[in-house]
Amino acid sequence: MYVQRAGQRYRGGDPAAGIETWHAFSFSGFYDPDNVRFGPLAACNEERLAPGAGFAEHPHRDVEIVTWVIEGELTHEDSTGHTAVVRAGDVQRLSAGSGVRHVERNAGAVPLRFVQMWVTPSEPGGSPAYEVVRNVADDAPYTLRRAEAVLHVRRPACGARLALPGAPWLYVHVVRGRLALGDEELGEGDAARILDAMDMGAEALEDAELLLWEMHAEPRYP
Repeated sequence: MYVQRAGQRYRGGDPAAGIETWHAFSFSGFYDPDNVRFGPLAACNEERLAPGAGFAEHPHRDVEIVTWVIEGELTHEDSTGHTAVVRAGDVQRLSAGSGVRHVERNAGAVPLRFVQMWVTPSEPGGSPAYEVVRNVADDAPYTLRRAEAVLHVRRPACGARLALPGAPWLYVHVVRGRLALGDEELGEGDAARILDAMDMGAEALEDAELLLWEMHAEPRYP
């Protein structure tokens, strides 16, 4: 198990434009050959957008982009005609497939905070697809069938113990609160990368919100 603390993330974004970003993996101008991905997970970015700030239209392909809104509202528009406002507790998925363009911005009056995760699909190509799941229930698994990966949202109360899913690659991201995991204590923004996770448990040291990626296959390239 490797623990990456919130303060170890790469600082990015454009603060002058109201965009603050913290990258868990190599991203854009931040490159570390030893930290490119974990299994199929290639990005886990914590983003903060000031009111009116956002990312101009830009392209993606061969990536599953999953977004979890923590506070505020995220406005999404893409080249396939989908538009949506994503709120706290919603999961958004954009399957880029063979190619798609999109815009993300904070069109609201309050700051926006979200976690965006990029998962590389098992096979490249395919048609772009989009989905928003509203008000995700505690531990309601969200399956990425193109990537053989499952996202679990957990919201344990202080003192609660929880079993973690077994998987070849397990990624645990603390959105809020504190968590005891093995001999480690994780706080807000911390993440653990666990190989060959089996029969692992954790305990919430205070009320918490967690994102868990259960991943079963690495990408297969032609």
